[in-house]
Amino acid sequence: MDFSMQENHSLSWSNVALALSFVAFSMMFSFSFGLGVESSMGVGAFRCVVQLTAVATVLQRVFEAERVWAVASISLLLNLLGTIEIVLNKSQRRHRNMFLSVLLSLLCATIPISILGTRFAMSKEKFWIPVDYIPIVGMLCGSTISGIVVSTSYILKELEENQDKVEIYLALGASRMEACKPIAVEALRLALTPSINRMSVLGIIAIPGMMTGAILGGASVQQAARLQMVITFMESASTSLAAMISTMWALSCVVDREHRVRNERVDNRDHVVWRVVRKVGTGARDVVCGFARKSNSEEDDGEREPLLG
Repeated sequence: MDFSMQENHSLSWSNVALALSFVAFSMMFSFSFGLGVESSMGVGAFRCVVQLTAVATVLQRVFEAERVWAVASISLLLNLLGTIEIVLNKSQRRHRNMFLSVLLSLLCATIPISILGTRFAMSKEKFWIPVDYIPIVGMLCGSTISGIVVSTSYILKELEENQDKVEIYLALGASRMEACKPIAVEALRLALTPSINRMSVLGIIAIPGMMTGAILGGASVQQAARLQMVITFMESASTSLAAMISTMWALSCVVDREHRVRNERVDNRDHVVWRVVRKVGTGARDVVCGFARKSNSEEDDGEREPLLG
């Protein structure tokens, strides 16, 4: 039986608009039950459309060029954007030099595993071919982000709330890694749980997007299934490596070489970017309101009639 696509159906913006009605239904559901997430859904849908459109435009040019430097640039950009998403939007707590640690964790995990997986597991002689390599790096970045966020957030939360327990271990002569080992083990366990659950339900309960896309693209079902296995195992390895690196970096930052817990190195506030944006927005609003009040007062003075004629 031939499972390949018999016809190539091109999707237009009208199809996207029709699919957007599903998001509108979810927003109505949120509004009806007072969940308060309808605005987040709307912003997320808008970001999805803008980001995917921009990515499609850039990738089309990269795929046509087939330049190694373009592939390397896109791979670095994907890791950089993933780092920005983690540090600015996903993390409620941030330790010192967290941007650098997250970026290195992503690069050390996604780049080697994507190269090895594409070259050997997928048997691609030229692993840098854009149409093969870039989607894999993108999928690895997407799956690795959650592992870094979960592990780092748990580490910083536990070191703040259970600082006294860690200091007791340190006072009894334990090194910083020995004192923080239970926290690190639990952080890594939480970070890897989604990957384990994903592998457990693939095929029986859920048909993943990579396999579905390969089937719709014309690949045989068996080839699509094997490709999904390779991608899933690569995602699991990338998540494990990135979570381990970010966990060790967070521990070494918050607990210094003198075996002291330094919670002053952890910032619980919004990221400085959002604080600056909020401050600038507040200042601009005050300026606009001040001009509006001034113009209204001048109009009132001009229209006011004298009491004595």
